[in-house]
Amino acid sequence: MKKYKKESILAPLFKMLEAAFELFVPMVIAYVIDKGIGMSDRSVIMYGALLLLALAIIGLTCSVRAQYHAAKAAMGLAADMRRELMIKIQSLSFARLENIGTDTMITRLTSDVNQIQNAVNMTLRLFSRSPFIVFGAVIMAFTIDKKCALIFAVMVVLLTIVVYGIMVITMPLYKKAQGGLDEILSITRENLTGVRVIRAFSMEEDEKEKFFDKNRALNRMQKSVGKLSALTNPLTFVIVNCATLVLLYTGALRVFEGILTAGQVVALTNYMSQILVELIKLANLIVLITRGMACADRIKAVLNMPSDEMETLDDYLSRPFDEKDAPDEDLEDIYPEDDKPVVEFKYVGFSYEDGGEALSDISFSARKGETVGVIGGTGSGKTTLVNLIPGFYFAKQGEVMLQGKDVRDYNLGALRKKVGVAFQKSMLFSGTIEENLRIANEDATEEELISALKTAQAWDFVSQRKKGLKEVIHQGGRDLSGGQKQRLNIARALVGKPDVIILDDSSSALDFATDAALRRSLREVVTDDYEPVVFIVSQRTSSVRNADRIIVLEDGKMVGLGTHDELLNICSQYREIHESQQG
Repeated sequence: MKKYKKESILAPLFKMLEAAFELFVPMVIAYVIDKGIGMSDRSVIMYGALLLLALAIIGLTCSVRAQYHAAKAAMGLAADMRRELMIKIQSLSFARLENIGTDTMITRLTSDVNQIQNAVNMTLRLFSRSPFIVFGAVIMAFTIDKKCALIFAVMVVLLTIVVYGIMVITMPLYKKAQGGLDEILSITRENLTGVRVIRAFSMEEDEKEKFFDKNRALNRMQKSVGKLSALTNPLTFVIVNCATLVLLYTGALRVFEGILTAGQVVALTNYMSQILVELIKLANLIVLITRGMACADRIKAVLNMPSDEMETLDDYLSRPFDEKDAPDEDLEDIYPEDDKPVVEFKYVGFSYEDGGEALSDISFSARKGETVGVIGGTGSGKTTLVNLIPGFYFAKQGEVMLQGKDVRDYNLGALRKKVGVAFQKSMLFSGTIEENLRIANEDATEEELISALKTAQAWDFVSQRKKGLKEVIHQGGRDLSGGQKQRLNIARALVGKPDVIILDDSSSALDFATDAALRRSLREVVTDDYEPVVFIVSQRTSSVRNADRIIVLEDGKMVGLGTHDELLNICSQYREIHESQQG
């Protein structure tokens, strides 16, 4: 809210000005009744009517200004909060994001932020105005008659107890209800993304029942907390109306005794009505604030998470490429010029927060122009190993070196520009093919894009499209086949001409002929001017057999390292995989 200090001051200030003018209205009415109507003085009545009209116009002007400033601050806060959340999410590691879950992140970015926006908007407008009217009305009552004013004081104390008690009870329940909304969103997302599987196995009724159960549970939870919150209004009405009855009875006695005038009793009753209206507003505001505070705790939990990335997105965008992000020149003292390792693992170990050891004691190096295959059974740690190179995860033991420098010491942007990754799950964004490819390098020429597509064996189907590179693809590439998506995914990784290319099982949907053509093209990418290290992660020995070296993993341990022929002789695990596929 620091960016909106002016709005945060002006909004309540204008509201309090409006409230101040409103507090004068009962006094003017009392004056008109006693001096104008009581004494049949038309001039006093006209003067009072004009004064009431002026107070209304001034109050309306103040109210509009207050609402403008409050809306500006609340909407600006919501926009900034979404931005900060997105920056924070981008700074979290893959492991932490997987633990939190996509669905709860979406809820916090949308529903939770909206609840806070509404709470801030109404707080700036009413949080100062309503108490000001309540206590102002009590003070004005004391200026009229102290005995009658005591009724106001007792009523305010009782209402404070009711409102505070309901707020304390409902706040944790609202937080729980928002958690229930996360579960509903999770099930909805699963049903939308997995609709083909659901229909293939005739699971529609099961999924409906699962959704209805969660929906009913959320409904019950929201109803229970809603009932508690709904008690605020009737309890307020009961207390204020009882106080009004007592006030009218006491006021009538005081008029009979000649202590008060009829106009003063009307003024006291008007003040009581003002308190009733404001307390109803305040009760609704308390519900909004309670929800907002529950949502704020959830957002704060995300913002307070330790960042696993080396820098936040803002740091990266504001920091230029640094000379220390270049390769370490001291390597020449250790290795000959042509034998410097580009990637080096030194006794690397890694484990996920909620699981066992994923990798242990991994050591190897890869030099310019080399192709390294990574193979192993499901869950052996292949993807985890290559994800340590671009810093998606960080080693818990040992060091992962890129061009002689620990990946932790790199600028985030510089590191990611050095490593091109084609992920196991192909992800394309809505837009043209060209826009998807330029994600890796926005300055790439059309010739470079076409060259990357040809290497990835994607140019054949791209060139057949009417608009070629300008062809629009839908979100997730749902209008493309699995193999086409994978080839575009690989082409995107090649566009930036990175020092390290990682193909993480990204050719699993390709037929053997296309896969073989892809591997031949990747070997042809290596020239005198451009010698990237290529990591090919695969389940198939045919995909890695021509690699310069092959790493064999089993249960997170490296059980083999060598060429295809060497591993057939010395590594039983590799031989078993090969024979099971080749017969």
